[in-house]
Parts: sequence; structure tokens; C-alpha cells
Amino acid sequence: MTMITDDESVDEIEELESFNHGSRFQFPDVPSAGMIEWSYDMRRSMQEIVPGLFLGPYSAAMPSKLETLLVNGITHIICVRATMEAKIVRPKFPDRFRYLVLDISDCPTENIIQHFSTVRNFINESLESGGKTLIHGNAGISRSAALAIAFVMEKYGLSYKKAYALLQAKRFCVNPNEGFSQQLMAYESIYLANLTCPRSNSECNLKRPFDDIDRTLEAMDTES
Repeated sequence: MTMITDDESVDEIEELESFNHGSRFQFPDVPSAGMIEWSYDMRRSMQEIVPGLFLGPYSAAMPSKLETLLVNGITHIICVRATMEAKIVRPKFPDRFRYLVLDISDCPTENIIQHFSTVRNFINESLESGGKTLIHGNAGISRSAALAIAFVMEKYGLSYKKAYALLQAKRFCVNPNEGFSQQLMAYESIYLANLTCPRSNSECNLKRPFDDIDRTLEAMDTES
């Protein structure tokens, strides 16, 4: 499991609020990433990563947790599961929360980057209406964490490394698989390119970063 050492984590957390200072892009201030005392049993509950965005395992969205979801103001839930998990990992309160269900395997060669914009729009819709979103997979460690990292990167103008540090400060067990990590690192240049190139500008070519990701995924698939 890839973890940032204590010294590295402290350095990263201290730099979070100043990362985008002086940037030509205007991003919101990075929320305080104050470290919490982590215990193993916290893996089974959800944590608020940034205002309005929670991350946790499937157990955080079970019927027994309805009161906790309501108390925390959850209005939207992103349910991430592989096709084979669909009978178990599924929406439990379709009449109470708005759901986004994504079929994603926790496999290094899975193309998770294709879901980032959908997740971003879903979370922003929740925030704009005064709601809060929970992202959960099965364990809340790899797939759902990767989606949360991508959102935090784009919203606050962070690199993958700094967004990962912010998440790890709140939910220490996060650990996107190798393929997801590579796609997240590539995503930094993609979302910045989207900011600099209006969608109507035909001269903007955002295809190359995706081509690079496709080649990386193909190479990993061949090696496996």
C-alpha cells in the first residue's frame, strides 16, 4: 500500500493552502487538511474530505446508517461497483437520495478517467443546491478515492500528490491502484488544458493526453 511518510505528509499539508497562490487561474482556497487521529475501525465509516464531499465504504450507505447520512446532510450518493458486485453494492435509499451509479472495476487497466467529468458535474450540482455528496465503493479505498481525488484536484487546482495528501489526512486508508494513480497524474495537465482552451476553440487539441493514457493502460494490460 502506497503511503506518504509522516514528514512528507506534514510538508504536503502545509503547502496545500499556498499551492495555487499566484496562479493565473482562480481556484477556491484549499480547506484546512488538519490531520485526524486515525484508527482501523474508521475504515468502516465515512469522512468529510472537503466541505460537502464525503468518502467512505459501502457500509456507510447501508440501511443501518440512514440516520448518520441524514444527520450529516447527505443528499447525493455516488455508488461505485464492478458489474459482479451489482447485486450487493447498490442504492439502498432511491426514494431519499439522488444516486449516480458507476460500473468500475478495481483493476489497474480500467479507464477511470472517463468518469471524472460526470462525477464533477454530479457533485457540483449537489453543492449548488446546498447538498452534500457521499462517494462510496466497496471499501472506500481505491475506486471511490480516485474519483474524490480527481474532483479535489480540479476544484482546488491541486496536483495529484497534493490532492492525495489532503485525502489521506482525512481518510488514511485511501490507496488508488497503480493504473488509477497514473491516470490521476495525467489528469492534471488535462484539466488545466480545459481551463486554457475554450471548448469552441478548434485549435485546442486535448486528445494527446488521453492517447498517452490509452497507451499506458494497453502496456499494463500486456504486462499482466
